[in-house]
Amino acid sequence: MKNQSNVAARKRGRRHPLATVALLALGLLGTGGVYALATIPATAETTATNAALVEEGEKLFVANCATCHGFNLEGTTEGPSLIGVGAASVDFQVGTGRMPLAQSAPQAPIKPVQFTQEQINAMAAYVASVAPGPAIPDERYLTGEGADLARGGEIFRTNCAMCHNVAGAGGALTEGKYAPPLGGVSAAHIYEAMLTGPQNMPVFNDANISPEDKANVIAYLKYLETAPSVGGLSLGSLGPVAEGLFIWIFGLGAVVAITIWLTAKSN
Repeated sequence: MKNQSNVAARKRGRRHPLATVALLALGLLGTGGVYALATIPATAETTATNAALVEEGEKLFVANCATCHGFNLEGTTEGPSLIGVGAASVDFQVGTGRMPLAQSAPQAPIKPVQFTQEQINAMAAYVASVAPGPAIPDERYLTGEGADLARGGEIFRTNCAMCHNVAGAGGALTEGKYAPPLGGVSAAHIYEAMLTGPQNMPVFNDANISPEDKANVIAYLKYLETAPSVGGLSLGSLGPVAEGLFIWIFGLGAVVAITIWLTAKSN
């Protein structure tokens, strides 16, 4: 009888098999509830800030861009659709002064920027709110920290040098178009150009060139800006054509001048 009483007591004190699951569920619900209560104010504040930014961007867009690109970003005969171009395209085009376009031309040139960075961010947020597209690049890809210069140079020479020149000095294209020089261009705008493919440039999305390799290319171009010319006078880094023209004009001209001087002296 005593053994039976002990067994019954142990059974009464044994925890139900679902008790552990219930306690774990209560713990998770409690943790989630506390986290939700803590983040609701921050989320609401962020949402309100984004909404205000988008609203400001829409006003700027309607006042400055809608004439060519349409009030709903659908495009017109004067400008292409901006649906899906993303914030990166807006930051590049407006941030380099290419847009708004001053006049119809084969290519939009770089001009003084007409908006503040805050206004550009607002227009970028508005365009991105209409349809998804490439975002403004993360800062960690723009600093050059830990970049592989050799890898960046290899990618640049393979994919970009045929238009932009091996030293990034730019070059002429057909029908009045050109590949602009890359010296002095901000890291963010270089990244955005690769990501969005403005004007005649092909698109190098993350499937073609990874964000890390884009960072390597940017670091290589920034290195070229400060690296000395090992051959002496760089002549604009335009390659053998510029060097040959320099020798033809100045070198051959000097030879002719010396010949004339010697002939005149002998006479």
